Amino acid sequence: MSAPAVELTQKSRPAPLVYVLAAVMALFIGILIYAWIEAKKANPVMLDEQGRPRAWAALSRRA
Repeated sequence: MSAPAVELTQKSRPAPLVYVLAAVMALFIGILIYAWIEAKKANPVMLDEQGRPRAWAALSRRA
């Protein structure tokens, strides 16, 4: 057999590093989605220097 025919018949497998990087990427995306959902639920109130809620913050929460 010639060299190109041997290369076509052998199945190549991806390196284990590809699986590790894919797992790290999936974990990172999952953490980003979790942080986004929790930030949406938090609904923080902005305070001024005296500790009172800012007027514009109260208006923006009504919308």
